[in-house]
Amino acid sequence: MAYVPRLAQGRLAERVGAFRVVVVNGPRQAGKTTLLNLFEAAHGGSFRSLDDATTLRSALADPAGFAQAGAAPRMIDEVQRGGDDLVLAIKYVVDRDNAPGQFVLSGSTRFLTVPTISESLAGRAVFVDVWPFAVAERTGAPADFCALLFSDVARLSDASASPWRRAHYADLFCTGGFPEVLRLPTSALRQGWFDGYLNTVVLRDVASFAQVRHAEVMPRLLGLVTARAGSQLVVTDVAQGLQLNQATVRDYLTYLDTVFLTGRLSPWSSNVTTRLVKTPKVYPTDAGLAAHLLQVDADALTAPGHPQFGIVVECFVYAELTRLLAVGDLGASLYFYRDHDGREVDFVLERRDGRVVGIEVKASSSVGAADFRHLRWLRDRVGDRFAGGHVLYLGTETLPFGDGMTALPLSAMWHHHEL
Repeated sequence: MAYVPRLAQGRLAERVGAFRVVVVNGPRQAGKTTLLNLFEAAHGGSFRSLDDATTLRSALADPAGFAQAGAAPRMIDEVQRGGDDLVLAIKYVVDRDNAPGQFVLSGSTRFLTVPTISESLAGRAVFVDVWPFAVAERTGAPADFCALLFSDVARLSDASASPWRRAHYADLFCTGGFPEVLRLPTSALRQGWFDGYLNTVVLRDVASFAQVRHAEVMPRLLGLVTARAGSQLVVTDVAQGLQLNQATVRDYLTYLDTVFLTGRLSPWSSNVTTRLVKTPKVYPTDAGLAAHLLQVDADALTAPGHPQFGIVVECFVYAELTRLLAVGDLGASLYFYRDHDGREVDFVLERRDGRVVGIEVKASSSVGAADFRHLRWLRDRVGDRFAGGHVLYLGTETLPFGDGMTALPLSAMWHHHEL
């Protein structure tokens, strides 16, 4: 597989030029190391990885000397392995020099929230998130889908019919976006990769910052989370299924989030009702990982009526929206809406200026007026702040449904470009 340019490249260069410390965050094997190597080749600096045993020993033995060694920007990969002392040493360096571009720190955990790292770089660091590939990156399409929903949805509506069909989508979902998985030619090889990946992340990354007495249950916990994706996660039910106490399950859920295996989606509110559901949703952060955990492959998902197809589609949309928002400057946050009267909108995008877009996901090739009923309800409650309501579905036509409502083929997220 040829190198695919990452959408985060320009964002990284811009932020290194403006800030003292840039933190490149994201899951293990998402492409962070490759991004830093390419940045070093283009812009200079020095690169060291704490995945190298000798380099790690140096960082642990002399964090102050390690932090000052090398040409700027000093790129330190898997920096969380250096622990609190290394972060404090970096803080010491940048507090005595306001020049931008001193450090690029890469981590496969949300390391500034890890309990063993006590000192934050707050006020000194900015973040660049690097996720597995978005489809827009793989196809070379513009990554402006979310922005167009607010500003110029006609550019999506004017597109020709989508060439994507259910079988194409099923293969896309089950492959996901991890660079190494995209190189593997068979489903069996991909399954082996995901098994090894989960073991590595749980036994190495989680164990590096937390005491996990029941490490063997964490892949099962992730599987239960995936099976409930799109629904609110009831900890008591999960705890019973794993035969663990609720406090342990809550801790383990936090660990999964810390290593980017899961993402939490908060409920959206705008004082439109007092009967909101407040429990967040939890999604796996890659559709290929979700399909692996659900034990489904592309052949199974291609058959109509598969009971888990809808879950995989929603996991995919969550992952794509997360990736697109991470590389853009839209200034929007992602939520869901649900109230106790049963009204639900799968995804709500809200910009800093208060404008709102609602997105429903339908794992079907057809759409009807009834699929917009909760989007219309949201529009009526939000009023002028409502920028549009859209149903993403598996059909081929972009279709208007009146009053700012549109049915969009799922492939509109990458302008219908083919792989």
